[in-house]
Amino acid sequence: EEAVRLYKEALVHCENNLKARLALAKLYLRNGELEACEHECLTLMKTSPNNEDATVMMADILFRRGNYTTASHHFQELLTRKPAHFQALSRLIELMRRSGSLESCSAFIQQAEAACSQMAYCPGLEYCKGLYKRYQNDPTSALECFNKARKDSDWGEEALFTMIEICLNPDNETIGGETFKVVEVESSPSQEKVDSEQIAVRTAEKLLKEVRPRSKVAEHRVALLENYVLLSTRSKQSAEKALSRFTDMVQSNRSSIPILLGMAMAHLILRQTPRARNHLKTINKTPWNFQDAEDLEKSWLLLADIYIQAGKLDMATELLKKCIKYNQSCSKAWEYLGFITEKDQAFKDAATHYESAWKYSNCSNPSIGYKLAFNYLKARRFVDAIDVCHKVLGVHPLYPKIRKEVLEKARLGLRV
Repeated sequence: EEAVRLYKEALVHCENNLKARLALAKLYLRNGELEACEHECLTLMKTSPNNEDATVMMADILFRRGNYTTASHHFQELLTRKPAHFQALSRLIELMRRSGSLESCSAFIQQAEAACSQMAYCPGLEYCKGLYKRYQNDPTSALECFNKARKDSDWGEEALFTMIEICLNPDNETIGGETFKVVEVESSPSQEKVDSEQIAVRTAEKLLKEVRPRSKVAEHRVALLENYVLLSTRSKQSAEKALSRFTDMVQSNRSSIPILLGMAMAHLILRQTPRARNHLKTINKTPWNFQDAEDLEKSWLLLADIYIQAGKLDMATELLKKCIKYNQSCSKAWEYLGFITEKDQAFKDAATHYESAWKYSNCSNPSIGYKLAFNYLKARRFVDAIDVCHKVLGVHPLYPKIRKEVLEKARLGLRV
């Protein structure tokens, strides 16, 4: 408040003081005062039309309000002028992912690479490439890129946090969810997968120790991730420990979405579904906002999972459509919708939903590929079923059931 007062006083004495106005706008944006920030940005852009910081903030405001089209225009316009503006590029990647057009960012990344071709080290570019790869469902490549940025003073902290999140959940599973566990019960995890998960958790713990928080927000995020590390082991003892910590944390911030989500996950691991559901229903009353967007989506998916298990498919569908409204690329929401329609034996509709899940998982999740191929088979789309089977087997030649239960039957269907 004191900083805001001083910047305003500076502008009273000299209303053309661009530095003071820019600093004031940034402060408003940091505090979530979007209208005040917008006013300052518009004033800035009248006197300095090509002001990059004002352009980024204006686009950011539009993004946070869900106005993706106009925000995208601002970011693309700026990146055309300055391809190596990595703050704008990272925001554009996030925006295009939410609008279901992630692939259109490829050209801007290539332009940024060309602009940085003479530089030996470009952490901003590596961060943006990592973000792009993460949303392409390529966690290995994403980690490689983020690793190159993790020592940087500007991009390192966020790169580290994102690396930890990937290690804890590389396959974007619904932690605490039961729906797809039931479906895949016959395909118990291999020892190799179990070992890989344990190594990933240890890596996350190691990376957490590297974080040197530079703000209260970062300190809070470290505390949250420490608890999520405990949850990722799925053990009762660790879940109880995490729940105890979350319970202490929520006393000072009863409306915190990530804390309530963590408590819900812990309760589900401890088989306390009613308590988990209550936390998730509380979260569901929160309007969508940019700051909590990822955790809101996870909460909606987890509550939808609980509703599916309880047979409340209409309520689950409503939540899943809300996920897609705010993130067109939410592969997991499309997968759940496919499951629901498949359960009703509406195989054509299920195939349509699984098509989107397959597309937005970058055609790399064999489980989704199997479900898509199976529903193509049931919908008598034999050629499409065969095509997807080949794509899955090309990468996962030993994937269970798909050859015998789908590929061979689809080929027989063609002959008949």
